[in-house]
Amino acid sequence: MAKILIIDDERAIRNTLREILEYEDYQVDDIDNGIEGLELIRKNGYDLVLCDIKMNKMDGMEVLTESMNIHPDLPFIMISGHGTVETAIEASKKGAYDFISKPPDLNRLLITVRNALERGNLVTETKVLKRKVSKTREMLGQSPAISRIKDTIERVAPTDARVLVTGANGSGKELVARWLHEKSNRCNAPLIEVNCAAIPSELIESELFGHEKGSFTSAVKQRLGKFELANGGTLFLDEIGDMSLSAQAKVLRALQENKVTRVGGEKEIDVDVRVIAATNKDLQKEIEAGNFRMDLYHRLSVILIHVPHLTERQDDIPIIAQSFCNEICGDYGIPVKTISDSAMEALKAMPWTGNIRELRNMIERLIILSEKVITDADVRNFANPASPATPVAPTNGTASPQTNFDQFTNFQEYKDSAERDYIKYKLEKNNWNVSKTADDIEIQRSHLYSKIEKYGLKRAEL
Repeated sequence: MAKILIIDDERAIRNTLREILEYEDYQVDDIDNGIEGLELIRKNGYDLVLCDIKMNKMDGMEVLTESMNIHPDLPFIMISGHGTVETAIEASKKGAYDFISKPPDLNRLLITVRNALERGNLVTETKVLKRKVSKTREMLGQSPAISRIKDTIERVAPTDARVLVTGANGSGKELVARWLHEKSNRCNAPLIEVNCAAIPSELIESELFGHEKGSFTSAVKQRLGKFELANGGTLFLDEIGDMSLSAQAKVLRALQENKVTRVGGEKEIDVDVRVIAATNKDLQKEIEAGNFRMDLYHRLSVILIHVPHLTERQDDIPIIAQSFCNEICGDYGIPVKTISDSAMEALKAMPWTGNIRELRNMIERLIILSEKVITDADVRNFANPASPATPVAPTNGTASPQTNFDQFTNFQEYKDSAERDYIKYKLEKNNWNVSKTADDIEIQRSHLYSKIEKYGLKRAEL
């Protein structure tokens, strides 16, 4: 059920609009001034706002402007008894979906409301789908190290030079490879990724070069390798330092001759592939230890790009954290939470052994477990949930103050458990008033009902 807010200082108009919209099965709130209207917008996550232009305290144009800063995609329909073409144009420029004159025509009003809601849904769905389809995120940060990487990508991407990307786990090596491909002349061709550490050594050659039917026991049909699939595009060899020496020899030959031979085959196949490799290992030490071929290293490292550890660019943490906060809150369908300055300082002081990946998980954890303003205390409490000494949120006696974290096999299981306990605690605190609890934790009531059903929460359990 769509949730609509009416902001108008005329009670008769508010009552009329409410009656019409509730008859059409919309959930409707109304308020008589813009200041309180903005507070409701921050708190309740509406799907549409009907807003008068001429009001006391704050006029509708100011409300529209402020709201666009809070929720840029929230559809606004402006209404006024003194409307002009100039007013309608101004409202449109500020982001309003449409403009309706008073008294509103019933049919036009309902059609406009329906279309505005559909547009809002399409905008949200499009953003989600774009994130799912395209894994290439913006490279966030303004530190000198990130600026150098961006400059190197701009210079190197249009060429066919091979690139070796180094850096710790979770630092963003894959993102560098994606941007090298996106900005290259091969961007319309495929980017094929191979995680060399995830493929058993006995299968890596088949994965890279393909195999002919019957070449080994499980080869029931011919299979193209990653080199062939990436023909005309880019091949990203992640964790190249974990590749077996026999596979390294074949990769070296493929790079030298631009030809591959399938496992069990004899025919040489021409390939036109740009190779980008990445590793978290020191390949110079691996060469000394006899685990990596020096000639392959020199073939791969025409251009070297090192991605620094997150602790080496602490000033980028607030930018990255806020971006993750906006994205995750959008995915969850809740108002964007605020990260206090003290919380940002606490985030900057953390060791970040898991780099960007750990930071994203941390922000998601804070969004789930914290109130609408994330504080430095929240960061300290939830920084390391696996530590038995870590303080946890109060549960009013509904759960043990210590949690057995060994019961969780992955972070998703822990997150679901924490979310269930948090919702259970809030419901008990509000005497199972679902509407009040939904307002309290800033999610839509229908969303809360879904969570209650998902986790099988019942009043009798408490």
